[in-house]
Amino acid sequence: MKKTFVSASVIGATLLAVGASKNVDPILMTVDGTDVTVSEFEYLYNKNKAQHTDTLPLNSYVDMFVNYQLKVADARHSGIDTTAAFLEEYEKFRNDLAAPYMKDSSVEDSLAMVAFEHQKESVKVSHIMLPLGRGVTASDANLALIDSLRGVIISGANTFEAVAEEYSVDKPSAVRGGDMGTVVPGRYPWAFEDAAYNTPVGEISEPVNSGFGWHLIKVNERTPSRGEVHARHILKITRDLDSAGVAKAKREIDSIYKRVLDPSYDFADAARRESQDPGSARRGGDLGWFGSGVMVPEFDSVAFALPVGGISEPFATAFGYHIIQKLDARSSEPFEVQKPKLLEAIQNDERALLPRQAVLNRYRAMYKAQVVEKTIKSAENAVRKAGSFETALSELEKMNAPVIKVNGKGTPLSTIMGSVAAPADADAEKVAKAIRQAAEAHLQAQVLDLALENLDKTNEDYRNLLHEYRDGMLMYEISNRNVWERASSDRAGLEEYFKANRDKYHWSAPKYKAVLIFANTQEDLDKAVEYAKTLDASNPAAAVEDIRAKFGRLVKVERVIAAKGENNITDYLGFGGPKPMETTRYGFYAPVYDRIIPQPEEASDERGAVVTDYQNELEKRWLDDLHSRYKVNINKKVLESISK
Repeated sequence: MKKTFVSASVIGATLLAVGASKNVDPILMTVDGTDVTVSEFEYLYNKNKAQHTDTLPLNSYVDMFVNYQLKVADARHSGIDTTAAFLEEYEKFRNDLAAPYMKDSSVEDSLAMVAFEHQKESVKVSHIMLPLGRGVTASDANLALIDSLRGVIISGANTFEAVAEEYSVDKPSAVRGGDMGTVVPGRYPWAFEDAAYNTPVGEISEPVNSGFGWHLIKVNERTPSRGEVHARHILKITRDLDSAGVAKAKREIDSIYKRVLDPSYDFADAARRESQDPGSARRGGDLGWFGSGVMVPEFDSVAFALPVGGISEPFATAFGYHIIQKLDARSSEPFEVQKPKLLEAIQNDERALLPRQAVLNRYRAMYKAQVVEKTIKSAENAVRKAGSFETALSELEKMNAPVIKVNGKGTPLSTIMGSVAAPADADAEKVAKAIRQAAEAHLQAQVLDLALENLDKTNEDYRNLLHEYRDGMLMYEISNRNVWERASSDRAGLEEYFKANRDKYHWSAPKYKAVLIFANTQEDLDKAVEYAKTLDASNPAAAVEDIRAKFGRLVKVERVIAAKGENNITDYLGFGGPKPMETTRYGFYAPVYDRIIPQPEEASDERGAVVTDYQNELEKRWLDDLHSRYKVNINKKVLESISK
């Protein structure tokens, strides 16, 4: 089904018009007081036609649809729709289904364009990094420290490089005065990348939370992007080698270089045989396309400087000696080509919240949703007066002043106190901050619920899918209780049904029926067989459970019934066939309660067919009962308009 995003402005206009519009989706039927519209019926009818080659006539489908709705009604009367398991699964599906409708695509496109624009510049940066800290107190302390370090650098009391060397927890860059080289778009946390691209050359960013730590970013240089190159290389590793090993690697790379200069010599073949970079060697040294800053600086510089088709002289990096062959070069791919990849990246970081938040903000305005600062101030004063959060908690839990208002309805402060995250000894300001955060979370949840309710009313695709899933869940669970699971577990009912319908079940040949006991040793087998003889042979199901309980893993017990030719063990035991080869486990076996029977004696002898027939019988009885208990009204004029 095509899912079309409905922009927030369209949603808003539709919601405002709902009350004034006439009913353009007539009621087709009412089942147990629940209305079913034409659109919902047609959606399911058309879906059924698309899934089946033999299409049911409309009247036949109406009968089937009514039965479906009656089962759903029965599920509601049984309380299935109020269980925790149902509500949890339904809410998850509802939120997942609503996600494409509850985001502003224009915001998403704008974010993708910003990421695309970053590719047009190469930005070299240095940074100072402090840990985030565990808990609110530690995080606030580290934020205060990195902010003070920024003040020290800007005042000229110390240099960025010296502060980085002393304080930064990113030790590889700290020893270089914080130098990180080039920021590669898409390779760093978005908050870090965006701050780097939005800070002027020579200036220092405000503290940035990357999700991995607190950062100060200094932009050292901005240049136009050099695009991307496609190259392959041959590597001879020198890392961790002594001087003799390094000299040997140099001789080897020089020898390879002389050979690859010959046009008849295949560079890719040489890379496969000679390169010590296992990742690329099996691909003939191919590194694929890469932009500036992806490789180490020495490699980057040589790769971009080469002409297309050119082969570099051997050069050194921290990894070893390389030879590069440049295969191609290009500017960045157009936005429309990159857009799917950029949008996917947005979904994997903090930007994913922004398109959704844009829609929720419009709903917040529509519903006049607000956090009541006056109530938070009263709570802050109560904590200040009491001296701590712990001391004031009992008073706060009794405060009924509204802390949020949505659509004119207030939520008391006492209602949200259970979700306020603040330590017992927190001061008044920290408690107020925690209350504000909890209030904001409750407000967002209420706005989202109202938005989804209205989405159900205004978007037919969403409504039909959601109702189909909800009713399908209810129908499955109630059917399982009344038919499927009951037919499988109701031994007495199955047996009664079999006896009443014995003439339906016939075999064309007799079958061997027994309980087989398997064991690892003859001794264990003999003990189990002797024990089985003391049990009631007329109740083999109970006997099997008794044997299993007594002997545990020493034996394996199975009830079997098979015609000649269906099983080599039963052929041997019941029909005089050859003895099967022993298996490595449970190689000893013997039958108990065994005999040849000409026709099925009980339901278990023909279990599959009996269970299926019993399910059909239970279904029929159940539907008869539903039709007698729940009222169904069908608008025949509306139905006739559909058939036309």
